[in-house]
Amino acid sequence: GFAQSWTFDPWIIIPLLLTGGIYWRGWRDLHRRLPRRYAVWRLIAFQGGLLTLFLALASPLHPLAELLLQFHMIQHLLLMMVIPPLLLLGAPVLPLLRGLPRPVLQRGLGPFFASTALQRLAQFLTHPIVCLLAFTVSTIAWHVPALYELARSSDFWHNVQHVCFLGTGLLFWWPVVQPWPSRLRWPRWTMIPYLLFADIQNTALSAFLIFSERVLYPSYAAVPRLWGISVLDDQAAAGAIMWVPGSVIF
Repeated sequence: GFAQSWTFDPWIIIPLLLTGGIYWRGWRDLHRRLPRRYAVWRLIAFQGGLLTLFLALASPLHPLAELLLQFHMIQHLLLMMVIPPLLLLGAPVLPLLRGLPRPVLQRGLGPFFASTALQRLAQFLTHPIVCLLAFTVSTIAWHVPALYELARSSDFWHNVQHVCFLGTGLLFWWPVVQPWPSRLRWPRWTMIPYLLFADIQNTALSAFLIFSERVLYPSYAAVPRLWGISVLDDQAAAGAIMWVPGSVIF
């Protein structure tokens, strides 16, 4: 039953525990030096993001998402709209670097992070236009029936889909949260039209799911129907979940 539908996959659990531990170690050091900048709520936000990521990937939500599109949509909302802002509110860059063992940082990652090429790439990727485009393209592309069905039929592509959602989610929320010590690229007021544009594309995609007269993802018609919900009703419910909580978050 319920207990068996949790997946305690070491490929999920070990990276999450390691990331949480490294962040905690770095945050503790920074909290002593800069208590106002690294307040306790930042630690709670970051670890809350990791816990939500664990729930999205390892809880009964995951097997339920295989049977009902609406649960898949909840999973996607968590990956794109809930986990990224929580992680970024933890201002994670310095705690994660500070939490690493010193030899790893000095000999391995230090020179890599100091490289001009990486800094240029980071500058490019965190530009608001790039962040917004990456998020919009990823969201729309993965809801195109052919790509969505590909992710449903292959574990590899399903994992790629989740990495895309989480990665573009982190990019999208970066200019909104602007985690310290990153610098503002655009004035703060521009985040209002930025979020509004994202909400418009979210609404359009939701409406497409809600009002479609045909089954967009045929693989859902081939699985057992939970609680007697029809495929079209499930599709409309998924659109509503994307629309209402999505718009509230934006």
